[in-house]
Amino acid sequence: MTFWTRKRERSLFANSGSLVICGLLAGVVVAAASFPAVAMSGLAAKAGSEGFAELPDTLETLSAPQVTRIFASDGKTQIAVMYDEFRSDVPLDEISVNMQNAIVAAEDHQFYEHNGVDLKGVARAFVNNKNGGAQQGASTLTMQTVRMTLAYTAKTPSEAVNATKDSPERKLTEMKYALQLEKELTKQEILERYLNVAPYGNGAYGVYAGSQVYFKKKPKDLTIGEAALLAGMVKAPTAFDPTTPSGYPQALDRRNYIIDNMLEMKYITADQAAAAKKEKLARTANHPGNGCTQVAKNNWGFFCDYFYRWWLGQEEFGANTYERERQLKSGGYRVVTSLDVKAQASARKEITDVIGDNNRNALMLAAVQPGTGRVQALAANRKYKLDNENKNKLSSNPDLAEQGIRGTYPNTTNPIITGGGDITGYQAGSVFKMFTMVAALENGYGLDHSITSGSTYKSGYVIDPSSDAACPGTHFYCPKNASASEQGTFNMWTGFGKSVNTYFVPLQEQVGADKVVDVAKRFGIQFRAASDAKLVADPATARTFGAFTLGVTSSTPLDIANAYATLAGDGMYCKPTPIQKITAADGSTVKAGQPECSRVTSKDVAREALDAARCPVGDQAQLGTCNGSTERNARSVVGHPVFGKTGTTDADKTAALVVGTRSTVVAGYLVNPDWSNHTDKMDHDIVNPAVYRTVADFMEGKPSEEFKKPGE
Repeated sequence: MTFWTRKRERSLFANSGSLVICGLLAGVVVAAASFPAVAMSGLAAKAGSEGFAELPDTLETLSAPQVTRIFASDGKTQIAVMYDEFRSDVPLDEISVNMQNAIVAAEDHQFYEHNGVDLKGVARAFVNNKNGGAQQGASTLTMQTVRMTLAYTAKTPSEAVNATKDSPERKLTEMKYALQLEKELTKQEILERYLNVAPYGNGAYGVYAGSQVYFKKKPKDLTIGEAALLAGMVKAPTAFDPTTPSGYPQALDRRNYIIDNMLEMKYITADQAAAAKKEKLARTANHPGNGCTQVAKNNWGFFCDYFYRWWLGQEEFGANTYERERQLKSGGYRVVTSLDVKAQASARKEITDVIGDNNRNALMLAAVQPGTGRVQALAANRKYKLDNENKNKLSSNPDLAEQGIRGTYPNTTNPIITGGGDITGYQAGSVFKMFTMVAALENGYGLDHSITSGSTYKSGYVIDPSSDAACPGTHFYCPKNASASEQGTFNMWTGFGKSVNTYFVPLQEQVGADKVVDVAKRFGIQFRAASDAKLVADPATARTFGAFTLGVTSSTPLDIANAYATLAGDGMYCKPTPIQKITAADGSTVKAGQPECSRVTSKDVAREALDAARCPVGDQAQLGTCNGSTERNARSVVGHPVFGKTGTTDADKTAALVVGTRSTVVAGYLVNPDWSNHTDKMDHDIVNPAVYRTVADFMEGKPSEEFKKPGE
């Protein structure tokens, strides 16, 4: 849909006083009454006004606000709509003839006869209004189209006021543009544009929106009675609102008046008119959902929010977040996202099977497609909903609870799965050991690199001697294994498979913690927490970060799912994206959101690391021997070649698992998002089944694909 707006020329009224303009208008209408066959532009010239001619001959075309629709990856399932004004243009051949006739019968009987200005109507209104009769406007459909155009495209508040205020100046402006518009467009084109821009009340702009709000149908299916009701509302949408007690009787009377006009103009028969008057009026407005809190299914909300935040970060859509949001809500885009409806439903179901929405601990899953970075699913045991009714429990953080601050369960709109805003992430534990393994492989250490480890390791990393992690009586970092039985000689297959801390800390020492941090950065770890960012900002500082390999920095399920997807993508890191395709209102394809991938490690290193990563999840390595796992059920349940890793933080404050195939990688965290220093023990029997069963559901019916070996 396009509007026309004034070119930036000198205003008609810059050098003309209001008395001159009033005189001009009077001269025009008197002349029109005397000489109805004379062209309006000629009358204006005879009235002696130079200002009238100073208006530009044409109106610039600008896009009218349009609804943006968001779809799942199938291109059919609508996730959400976003708009400032609920409007979606439709061509005239998709608008009922009843509606076309009704608006002419309601607003402009001479529409098909005049040239943009109804000269007789202007004269009649002028004489009537001068003599104290009921106020008449004599605005044609073409003039009304101009008026709405100027109002919508106003660049300043004063322009918006001038476009709609009842003044001679406004009338002359409308006449001038209406005459020109009739030269440039056919009557059908003008009618189509009018119907698509007119307001119908209750937030509905344009006939498509009006049809949806009052009748839940398309404009092509409007009956005579329905069309007459909508046509009647344009004059005063609030006064003729059938959904209000005061508006209903007025809407009924005006509808019937328009039906009578349609009969008089021979658009319908007497029988059709009688039947139309018997149609029941709409008494309710079907307000369409707008935004992520009103998605079609609530569990799509977190993905919708991720998409929304992603959009606001794209410079292609504007210089700042305000401009980008306006583009989203008025640009009429068709966005096909990467959301896999089946994967999303599966993730939410598997979560619900093991933990309730009222649990203060959150089980959060993210799924990513290797090789593209497309986000396939985001789910949690939370309702994506504002807690407007204060139904959330008090925060599990006692300090916050004492202040009456509520937690994020069961309702939240925080980006708890993806991070952003105040959400910096959560410690994920040993899933970070993968970065150490990649760094070691990049620096010449083989998968068979062996280290003899005890249950405790005294490192050379210096920490606060009062820390529980310090060797007794020293300032050296002394990590321990989860079990005292985890000691002996390990290589990368066995050390990763059994998640041996006393293998990976010395391995990190040998490689250099700064190099391990560098791998994590290349693989997409964001370091959102200020304390983490400070530690890794400088290589010299990062080199002293002894606990890094044990996953003590904050991350999100999406971060880890995408990092492990980099292995399955043969070392190509792809920025996570919620987009499959964006189509602009004019039908052109927008490039934003397409996969942005870059090589962050060699193909062979990625394949070697992935081979060792098969061990923790019950699969068998192709290049060596696993001899142990921390989640052996994953391979048997998924039924396809898998890789991944478990993660647990100190005192079991977080439990994590990531499992992947060549088609998807799913990461899950079980955390308390409201209080990191909680005392709950996070249970892998909750998070692990939800992760690997989600992968199994996704892979059901798909052919088995083996991971490639180095050199292939």
